[in-house]
Amino acid sequence: MEERFIPTLVQCFFIAFGVLAGGSLIGSIGAYFVGEPPLTIMARLAKSLRIWAIVAAIGGTFATIETLEKGLLQGSTIDIVRQVAYIISAMTGVQTAVTCIEWLIQEDIT
Repeated sequence: MEERFIPTLVQCFFIAFGVLAGGSLIGSIGAYFVGEPPLTIMARLAKSLRIWAIVAAIGGTFATIETLEKGLLQGSTIDIVRQVAYIISAMTGVQTAVTCIEWLIQEDIT
C-alpha cells in the first residue's frame, strides 16, 4: 500500500520539528537538574540533533537509500523526487525548530 504524498510531507516536517524542539527542551531541563546552564545546553543540543531529526523524520536512512536506488536503477524518477521532497520537508522542519529555539534563547545557533 502506497502512502499519500502530501500527508507524508507534512508529517516529515512536524516529526523533524518535534525531535529537535523536544529533544533540546527536555535536554535543557536535564541540564538544569544537574546544575549546568540550560539555555547553553539547549543551543548545543539543537546543533547536534539536526541530522538525527532529519533521519527520524524520513524513517531511517536505509529505506531512503533503497528507494533512491530503486529510482536510479529502475528509472522511477517519481520515487527520487518524492524522497528529495521528504528530505527537504524534514530540513525545513529542523530549520523552523532552530529558528524558534534561537528566538527563545536569544542567541545564534551555528
